[in-house]
Amino acid sequence: MAGLAHHPIPVRRGHLRDAAEKIEQATGMRVEIVGGKLVMSPSPSGKHAGIVIDLRDAIRPGLAPDREAYENVSVPMPDDPDDYTTPDLTIGPRAFKETDDWLLDADAVDLAVEVISPSERLKGINEKTEWYAAAGVARLLQVDPRTGTWALFTRPSGEDGYQGVIHGKYGEAVPLSADLGGELGTGGLPVYGPPSKS
Repeated sequence: MAGLAHHPIPVRRGHLRDAAEKIEQATGMRVEIVGGKLVMSPSPSGKHAGIVIDLRDAIRPGLAPDREAYENVSVPMPDDPDDYTTPDLTIGPRAFKETDDWLLDADAVDLAVEVISPSERLKGINEKTEWYAAAGVARLLQVDPRTGTWALFTRPSGEDGYQGVIHGKYGEAVPLSADLGGELGTGGLPVYGPPSKS
């Protein structure tokens, strides 16, 4: 089956993978290797985690029977399993549930969802968007609770990035294909509060 190549955790990993695993164990932070660089994310806030749950719950009932919505599944750059990212939500083959793998090939991902964190910078967001396009992930949905907006990227073209993008704001439905449940409502999603002064 396309996209379900076997990706067990290899016995011989690169130095970045070893460093990523040590950082995750020591800090509990999510660590990804994007474009050969370690990218660390703090544990998500309640609102961030809640948005992921709300989106998962909204999209699951409309998925085609052979698709599933996953949290914490990593996607490798094709031909380089040491370069990977972990979307907040990943829509892909239901058959992946039966594997011991931790990587789901990019060509098997129907939709990757990234919920922007309060501390994320534009440069990092853009680099990750380019990474998803270069990997060939068919659709990327970015939800930004800082501004109450979303962006759906489609038609990846390798190093040329995504060729299609639709921008919207909370309350406007994300136009997904029928096999992904059709329009995805965003009306009840929260925005982040002001930064805490600690």
